[in-house]
Amino acid sequence: MAPTSTTPSLAPSDLSALQKRLPLIGLTGGIGSGKTAVSTLLSDLGAGIVDTDLIAHQLTAPNGKAIPFIAKEFGSDFITPHGGLDRAKMRALVFEDPPSRIRLEQITHPLIRDEAIRQALELAEKGVPYIVFVVPLLVESAAWKKLVVHIIVVDCPEEAQIERVMQRSNLSRTQVQGILGAQAGRQERLSCADTIIENDGHFELLEKKVQDLHQKILNIAQHHTSSS
Repeated sequence: MAPTSTTPSLAPSDLSALQKRLPLIGLTGGIGSGKTAVSTLLSDLGAGIVDTDLIAHQLTAPNGKAIPFIAKEFGSDFITPHGGLDRAKMRALVFEDPPSRIRLEQITHPLIRDEAIRQALELAEKGVPYIVFVVPLLVESAAWKKLVVHIIVVDCPEEAQIERVMQRSNLSRTQVQGILGAQAGRQERLSCADTIIENDGHFELLEKKVQDLHQKILNIAQHHTSSS
């Protein structure tokens, strides 16, 4: 699916009460940078994770909530025989036809937003020390930037991104470069970061960086609690 279809607008007021209870953290990075690896490590350390990309995939999987609306808007040709979104076909369409991207976002964004809020509230009730929203295009969204108190950017060289995505998603170099072109530039992301996690592919080094990050956010959480 197109990258922008996983970045719903989310008014800060939607989670205003939650903002006062615990820190809301943003995690972003270009495709193939390692966002999932970092969020998984943070989850293992006790953080609450709300992954908007994962939510988008669930909503467009077979029997997902978005499927009937997508079929109505775009036609059954965009639905696979198994009942999920034909991602390759939709990806091609939205890159060739920007209005179609907007039509898709109008379907997916409200559903992603509602599920993200639901998951965040559920995690807060479980007593997590902080919540991390994984948002691929967080930098492009003023609402998301206002919502979070700390932005983590996972970074790696562009060539490494391209190679990783080509291997895992069976996409051509041209397709991956097209996706990268639809995202904020690397320097734009880095300029918005409160913390930058360099992911050079060495897991042990990444694990240590994430452990340090976790302690940093716990300190933020402690201050957040004392000041609220």
